[in-house]
Amino acid sequence: MPSARTWRRAAAVGGLGLAGVYAFEAAQYHRTAGKGFELEDPPAPGTPDFARMVEALTTAPLRQGNRVTVLRNGDEIFPAMLEAIRSAERTINFATYVYWTGSIAPEFAEALAERARAGVEVNVLLDAVGAAKMDRSLIDQLDDAGAKVAWFRPPKWYTLHKLNNRTHRKILVVDGKVGFTGGVGIAEEWTGNCEDPGHWRDTHVRVEGPAARDLFGGFLDNWAEATQCILSGPDHLPDIDGFDDGVQVQVTRSTAEKGSTDAEHLFYAAIACARERIWLTTAYFAPRRAFVEALCEAVGRGVDVCVLTNGPHIDKEVVRRAGHLTYRRMLECGVRIFEYQRTMLHAKVMIVDANWATIGSINFDNRSFALNDELNLSLRDRGITAGLEKHFLADLDDARELDLAAWRARPLRKRAKELGSAAVRREL
Repeated sequence: MPSARTWRRAAAVGGLGLAGVYAFEAAQYHRTAGKGFELEDPPAPGTPDFARMVEALTTAPLRQGNRVTVLRNGDEIFPAMLEAIRSAERTINFATYVYWTGSIAPEFAEALAERARAGVEVNVLLDAVGAAKMDRSLIDQLDDAGAKVAWFRPPKWYTLHKLNNRTHRKILVVDGKVGFTGGVGIAEEWTGNCEDPGHWRDTHVRVEGPAARDLFGGFLDNWAEATQCILSGPDHLPDIDGFDDGVQVQVTRSTAEKGSTDAEHLFYAAIACARERIWLTTAYFAPRRAFVEALCEAVGRGVDVCVLTNGPHIDKEVVRRAGHLTYRRMLECGVRIFEYQRTMLHAKVMIVDANWATIGSINFDNRSFALNDELNLSLRDRGITAGLEKHFLADLDDARELDLAAWRARPLRKRAKELGSAAVRREL
C-alpha cells in the first residue's frame, strides 16, 4: 500500500500539472483576447438576411409563429413557471444551474413531485456545482414521487478536465409545447420584485410554439450527457403548429469548446451589424479586447451603445473589478456605462436596433462565451422589443452613469485591485 509520503508526492505532482495546464490556457486566452471577426456586407438586425446569417452561423433554426411573453422578476416569473408545471399532462423537462434555498425551492419541488405522482414524466437536471447548496430532502421528495433527477458533471477523477465547464442553461419545457428560459435560478434571491438587495432583478421569457422544440433540444443536449439517455417520442416532441399572430424566434445554444463558440458568434454579429442602438443588460461584464473594440467601432458608426451592469450589490466582486479594466477605453470611445444600484442585477438582455433582441443565460464575459454551456432566445418583433426598451429605461433610473473624468481620477487602491483580477481573467 502506498505510503503517506507517496500520496503527498502524487498530489503535489498532480497540483503542479493542473497549475501548468491553467497557466497555459490563461496565456492562450490573453494571446487571443484581441482577435475578433470580419463581417462582409453586414445585414441589419431584425431583417431576414440577419436571421439567415444567425441560422447559418450558430445553427439556430428560424421558427415562425411563436407567442413570446417577457417576464420581469420573480413576481412574474415564478407564478408563470409553476402554472405551466401544474398544467403538465405528459412531460416536464427542467434544467437549472442554481437551485438553492428559500420558500420557492420546496414549492418547485412539490409542484414537480405532484405531477410525477400523477403519472407525468418529470426529468430534472441540476448542475453539480451551481446546485450544490440544494436541500437533499428535496431530491428525496422528487425521487420518491417518481421523478428522474440527474446531476450534470459531478466531480469525478476521470472528468476533472470538464469540471470547469458547467451548464449555465435555464430551461423548462412542458408537454413539448411551452417553454421558459432566461436568467432566473430557483432560490429566495429571485423572489419578489427587486424591491431591496435581498431580491434580485432578472428577466425570463415564456414561449409557446415551434421554438419550444429548440428549448427541449438544449435540455436534451445536457440530459443525454448526464444520463446516457436520449428522450424522444411525441410526448417530448409533438407536432406543433405556429400561431398566425406569432413572432420569429431563434434559439442559440452554445457549448464550451476550443476556439470561438456560438455565444460569441451571436453577440459579435449583432454588435457588428447594429445600425441604431445596442442596449446591453448583463450581470457580469468583463469583455475581452475584441468585444471592447467591437463596441467602440459601433459607436464610431453612430450607434447608441449603452451598457447596464452591476454596481455595489454584485455577488462576484472579482468579475466587476475585471470589467473595470476595460471601462476607460470604452468611456473614451463613447460607450455609456451604467452601474445598477438597487440590488443584484442578474438579467441578460441585449436590444439591437428597433425590433431585435436576445434574452437568456449568456453573460458578457469569458465564462459565458467560452467555458459554460449556455442558451439564448433571440426574437424579431417591434412590440416585444419596445417592452424590453421600457424595462431598460426603468432600470437606468436605478443606475449610476460613469463619468470619464471621475473614472480617470479613481483611487490607486481601486486600480490595484482591478489589476489583481487579471490573474484569473480567463475564468471570469
